[in-house]
Amino acid sequence: MSRLIVVSNRVSVSKLGQMAAQGGLAVAILAGLKERGGIWFGWSGEKVETPSPEPHVVEQGNLSFATVDLSPTDYDEYYAGFANRVLWPLFHYRLENANFQHRARLGYSRVNAFFADSLLPMLKEDDLIWVHDYHLIPLGQELRRRGVKNRIGFFQHIPWPPSELYVTLPDHREVLQELSHYDLVGFQTEWDVLAFEQYLRRETDAQLSDDGAVYLDGLYFRVGAFPISIDTDNVIAMAQRAGAAAPARRLAGSLIGRRLVLGVDRLDYTKGLVERFEAFGLMLKEHPDLRGKVTFVQIAPPSRGDVPEYMEIRKALEAKAGEINGRYADLDYVPIRYLNKGFARETIAGFLRVADVGFITPLRDGMNLVAKEFVAAQDPKDPGVLVLSRFAGAAQEMTGGLLVNPHDIEGMAQSLARALDISREERVFRWHPMFQHLVSYQVSDWFANFLNTLAAQRR
Repeated sequence: MSRLIVVSNRVSVSKLGQMAAQGGLAVAILAGLKERGGIWFGWSGEKVETPSPEPHVVEQGNLSFATVDLSPTDYDEYYAGFANRVLWPLFHYRLENANFQHRARLGYSRVNAFFADSLLPMLKEDDLIWVHDYHLIPLGQELRRRGVKNRIGFFQHIPWPPSELYVTLPDHREVLQELSHYDLVGFQTEWDVLAFEQYLRRETDAQLSDDGAVYLDGLYFRVGAFPISIDTDNVIAMAQRAGAAAPARRLAGSLIGRRLVLGVDRLDYTKGLVERFEAFGLMLKEHPDLRGKVTFVQIAPPSRGDVPEYMEIRKALEAKAGEINGRYADLDYVPIRYLNKGFARETIAGFLRVADVGFITPLRDGMNLVAKEFVAAQDPKDPGVLVLSRFAGAAQEMTGGLLVNPHDIEGMAQSLARALDISREERVFRWHPMFQHLVSYQVSDWFANFLNTLAAQRR
C-alpha cells in the first residue's frame, strides 16, 4: 500500500507528537496515516523572520508530522492576504469582501513554491499526495515543476462559485491552470462540480466527459463530488458521555426549563450570524408566548482577528445581541447568550445533545459538519430539530431538517417557531433517515473513497 502524504495549510502538533486539536477531519486523517504510514505536512502556525526550508519533523510510529514556519510577510500576503481576503470571500459569494492585490497573489504563489521545496526531499516514488483546500491550489503545479510524477489529489473544502462570480477573480485562468496539474480534484457537492464544469465550458476549450474526466491544454485530470462526513460513531459516544457531564448539566440547569436553541459556528461573516440573531428576535416579536420560554445560545469562537472584516462582524453581533436582549430580557431571562469563546469538542457534543433546536444558517458553506454532528448527537427517543440553511452543503444530505433561506429573516423566524412546536413523533420521523445516513457514510468512508479514486487515476 502506498504511503500517504497529506498537505494542509496548518498542522498543529504538540511536543508529544499529538495533534493539538482533533476535530473530525483530523481524527480521520490521523487514522488513515497510522494505517498506511506517511507524513502530514503544513505550516506550523509560527511566524519567524527567516524561515528555514527544512521542516520540523516529529515522528510518531510510522507517521511523521512535518511543519515549516512562515515569515510575517508570507503570512500577511499568502494567508491573510490572498487566501482569506480574496479566495475565501469570493468562493463564499461575498465579492464585496474581496480585496485583490497583486502583491498578495505573488506571496500566495511564493509560499506554495516554498512548501513544494520543503516537501520535495521527503517524497518517495510511490507516495500518494493529498492536498487540502484553497490555501494550496498552486502546490500541485509547483510539485510538477520539480519533477514530481506521483498521483496528487486536491480537495476543496469550501464552495466553488458559479462562473459569473469566479471570473471576477483577475487571474481566474491561472488558478484553473494550477488546478489542472492535479490528477483528481474533489468538491463537497454536485453543485460545486456543476459550477466548476460550467466555467470550463464557458471560458475554456476543455473537453469534458460524463465520468468527470477533463482534458485541458494537454493535461488530463478528473473532477468529482466527495461530500465529507463526520466520525459518527465517535460523535454518538461523545454526546452520550458529555450530555450527562458537568458542562451540559450546567447549561441545561441554567435554562430553568426553557427550550434551548443552539448555534455553533466559527466567528465569520459567511455564517449568517447577524441574520440568525435578527430571526430569533423577530420570532420573539411575533410569538409573544415564546418570550421567557426559549433561550438562544450562540457559540462563536473568534478567528482571523487581524482581518478587518472579522473585527466588523464581531462588533455587529455584539450590537445585535444587545439590542434584542435589551428589548426582551427580564429579571430572570436573557434571550440570547452570545459566547465569543471556544469549548472542547466533547463539551460541544454534550451541548448538541441537550439542544432542542440546532440553528445552523450559513449564508454559504462548503458542507457544515456541525449540522451533521447535531443530528448524530441527539437522543433517538426524543431528538431535536435541525433548522439548516439551504446554502450549506449539508442540506443536500440532511433533508429531514427544516431548510431555510438565511436571507429571508421572516421565513427563518417562522421556521424556528415551527421547530419549537413539532411533535415528538414528527421529530423522530425527520431525524431517523438523517441519522441512518450518517451511520452508513462516515468520515472514514469519505477518506477511503477519495484515496481509492485517486489511486485509480492513470498517469
